[in-house]
Amino acid sequence: MHDELDLLVDLHIDGARQGPGSDDTTRRAVALSGLDKETDLTIADIGCGTGASTLVLAQDLDAHVTAVDFLQPFLTQLEETARQRGLADRITTLATSMDELRCEDDSLDAIWSEGAIYNIGFALGVRAWRAFLKPGGVLAVSEITWFTSERPPELEEHWAKEYPEVATASAKLAVLEAAGYSPIGYFPLPETCWLDRYYRPMQRRFAAFLDRHGHSDAALAVVEAEQHEIDLYERFSDFFGYGFYLAARTAD
Repeated sequence: MHDELDLLVDLHIDGARQGPGSDDTTRRAVALSGLDKETDLTIADIGCGTGASTLVLAQDLDAHVTAVDFLQPFLTQLEETARQRGLADRITTLATSMDELRCEDDSLDAIWSEGAIYNIGFALGVRAWRAFLKPGGVLAVSEITWFTSERPPELEEHWAKEYPEVATASAKLAVLEAAGYSPIGYFPLPETCWLDRYYRPMQRRFAAFLDRHGHSDAALAVVEAEQHEIDLYERFSDFFGYGFYLAARTAD
């Protein structure tokens, strides 16, 4: 008997990403950030999953990255991939919840978090993590964002229940400014980050996942919930998606 979290880990652990994104968009964010690989950067990747963005940061920036996730199986997978790619000496894993993360103040050149900050909420996350950044340090997060000022009622109702902090990019940027950041850049993730990099690979894993769990009611419920999310995105992708936000910590 598996609980829902165990089932979700089993479904997603073999995915290159546990949420929408791509190596190309991670690299685009790096380029916008202005981070300089020559400066021996120290970065925390919070809610890293199996570490797709962690690996890009460690490789492209030659940075030391602390990969943070509360699910040890994801971190174990990342550790193995890092060894295979010759990056083990650049990546340290840390199994902890993002709302219990303890870092030294003014210690990080950058905080990265792709598709994960919703777990504690955007406003709370950007405020809580700010102290860990050096003055001028970079915050880079992708976050559910409205792309239009008006949306279908069905979509509004769904996100009001799932994540009430969903808002337009201008509202998110205002939150960053109020929390002590100076915005650097923003861009929406393209549909390929959702469909080609996340949803389609997940769908291809459904059959084997259900077989492993004997088509139990719990496993079927997980697949049904994931498919519902996919259907919602396919119907309404003009109205919402992930926005990638980059900002620098202002001086106190």
